Amino acid sequence: MERDKTDGNGTSTVESDSSRDEERTGTGVERRRSDRDQSPPQLGSRILVTWFELTVVGITGSLLGTTVGGPVGFLIYLATSLLTVGVIFYNVNQLIKGWVQLTGERP
Repeated sequence: MERDKTDGNGTSTVESDSSRDEERTGTGVERRRSDRDQSPPQLGSRILVTWFELTVVGITGSLLGTTVGGPVGFLIYLATSLLTVGVIFYNVNQLIKGWVQLTGERP
């Protein structure tokens, strides 16, 4: 639906509902899906993915650290520990992002 809009100088412009929707969302591309289209984040599958990623990172880091040994092996151990924390943070972030998108709230 289009509406005439007059600014302070007496100039008349035509504004459509779609242009006002674009202003509200920030981008015209963003659309909200109905609650039926969205499913809650799958905690079980995210746990499985996290477990698999942690297993791969742990085994790879332990094999590299044991093979190299010495101070470099210790640095590989520290890097492996850092990567495991990063994997956990990433997967928790994905779950939180899924719940926020489902509820439609924005930070």
